[in-house]
Amino acid sequence: MRRLPIYFLIDVSESMVGEQIQYVEEGLATIIKELKSDPYALETAWISILVFAGQAKTIVPLQEVISFYPPKFPIGGGTSLSKGLGHLMFELRRNIVTTTATQKGDWKPIVFLFTDGTPTDDTSAAINEWKQNWKNKANLIAVSFGDENNLGVLKELTDTVLLFKNTTPQAYKEFFRWITASIKSSSVSVSNNGADMELAKLSDDAILEKVNLDKIPPPKSGYVDMNFAIFSAQCQQTKKPYLIKYKKALRPVNISGMTMQSMGYRLVGAFPVDNAYFELSAEGGMPSSKVGSDELDGFPTCPCCGNQYGFALCGCGKVHCVGTEDESTCPSCNTKGRYGSGGGTLNIDRTQG
Repeated sequence: MRRLPIYFLIDVSESMVGEQIQYVEEGLATIIKELKSDPYALETAWISILVFAGQAKTIVPLQEVISFYPPKFPIGGGTSLSKGLGHLMFELRRNIVTTTATQKGDWKPIVFLFTDGTPTDDTSAAINEWKQNWKNKANLIAVSFGDENNLGVLKELTDTVLLFKNTTPQAYKEFFRWITASIKSSSVSVSNNGADMELAKLSDDAILEKVNLDKIPPPKSGYVDMNFAIFSAQCQQTKKPYLIKYKKALRPVNISGMTMQSMGYRLVGAFPVDNAYFELSAEGGMPSSKVGSDELDGFPTCPCCGNQYGFALCGCGKVHCVGTEDESTCPSCNTKGRYGSGGGTLNIDRTQG
C-alpha cells in the first residue's frame, strides 16, 4: 500500500504558551477525528507530529490515521528553526519509502510548518540542506501565525507561505477545517490519479491569506524574538516552573501629567510548564537580553500556588512568586529576604521567546 506521509512541524517555543498552543491541540484533534471518517484518508494518509523550540523531537511517530491519538504539546525555550528542519529531514530520511524497480514508494510527503515567531538561531545551513535535498521531494506549506513574524525565512524554504491573521477561537476552527479539507483532497488526488498535493481553496482571506513572496523583505538578523517578552519563573511554594508572557503593544504612559501612547509589552498571562520545557530549551547560554520593568504593563499572580505576586525578582536575577509571608525564600538560590516595592527601573533577563 502506498502511503501519503503528512508531517506537522510545530513551533512550541515560549511565545506559543497559553491559548495559542491549546487551540493547536484542539485543532489537530479535530483533524484526526474528521480523517478517521474519510475512506480516502484512512487508506492513504499517515500522520506524524514533530515539535521544535530550542531543541526538536518527535511526539507522534509516522503512523496510519486509524491508530493516531492526538497528543498534548510541550513548551520549550527558544525558536530553533534549524533544529526543527534538521529533525524533519532526519525523520524523512528514516521513514519515507522510495520507489525502486520492485516496489512503488510513498507519495510525495506533505509538511505543514506552523510558527508564530522569529527564529532565534542561524537557519542558513539547515535551509540550504532543505533546498538541496528535499525542496523538490516534499511539499512544504509554511503557516505564519500573526503578521509580525520573519516571513523572509519562510520564503527561503517554500513557495507556499500562508499568513494566519486572526487568533479568535472561531478563526482557529476555520483554519483547521482548511487543513482537514486539504488533507482529504490530497488523499483523493493521489488515490484516484496519482497526482500531487491538492490544497483546498482559501475561503476567507481575512483569516488565511497566501503571501505574495515578491513583497516579503529579506530575513532579519537577531536571536531573540522581540515580538514577545517572556520570563522564566519558579513557584516558591511548589518549586514548579512557570512562564510569564507579555506581547508587544502600545500602552498608556504618564509623562509630565500627560497620558501618551508608548510601545512596550502588555501582560498575556502566567502559565505553568513541566520539565519537558528544559528538555526542549536551547543548550548553553542565551544571548543577553534584558527588559526594563517600566516597559511591562501588568503583573500576574502565581499560576502554580495562587500567590498574589507572581513576579518578584531576587538579587540573583531569578523570578519567583511571593505571598503574604513576612520572609520569602528564593527557590533558585535559597536566599531568604523581605520583599517590597519602590521606584526606579529593574532590568530583567528575558527568555529567547
